[in-house]
Amino acid sequence: MSTFVILLGGELTVTPRVAALSAGGRVIAADSGIRHAAALGIVPELWVGDFDSSSADDFEMHRDVPRETFPAAKDKTDGELAIDIAIARGASSLVILGAFGGNRTDHEFLHLALAVRLAERGLDVTLSSGAQEGRPVLPGANAYDYAYGTLFSILGFTDLEGLSIEGAEWPLDRIHMEFGSSLTISNRVTGPLGVVLGKGRALLVAQPLDPVS
Repeated sequence: MSTFVILLGGELTVTPRVAALSAGGRVIAADSGIRHAAALGIVPELWVGDFDSSSADDFEMHRDVPRETFPAAKDKTDGELAIDIAIARGASSLVILGAFGGNRTDHEFLHLALAVRLAERGLDVTLSSGAQEGRPVLPGANAYDYAYGTLFSILGFTDLEGLSIEGAEWPLDRIHMEFGSSLTISNRVTGPLGVVLGKGRALLVAQPLDPVS
């Protein structure tokens, strides 16, 4: 499995779990996401974007990182362009850091939806800010490595059919959940966490307590 770490411009707290998720991965930074590189102790192999969010200090600090510049008027965000390049370079697993927070709710929502679409294409995808982590929920059985007491929610992007949750304070058994329902908000892990989905599109968002196993 070829893992690529994508650095986006949202919030990032470097926790032991974030360090473990990003260890050994090839790194591509999208515009101001380059600012996370120093805290992670990593050097990206490529820095992409229109660079409207990068400063003179960023350019000076990372002057040796190869850059690929795109026009400001384009059909994709800098983050999606970075992901496209990672896939073209052979990525089968994506760790997308800086995917939450900041002042662009539109970008944050895009990252959640994009993670689900990429997972449907067969990629393993994790979104993280350190404080929060997002993992797609695909039709079939899904297992997650969160410690006892971890707070999590499942966000449905469609109606969800045949949804089951085990290893949680509030288990479910093959339910139908309408799009926009708050039923699966604020649950807690009580054992090995498993989610089975019959049909639909969803994302699990957790506040991890532990390093990745």
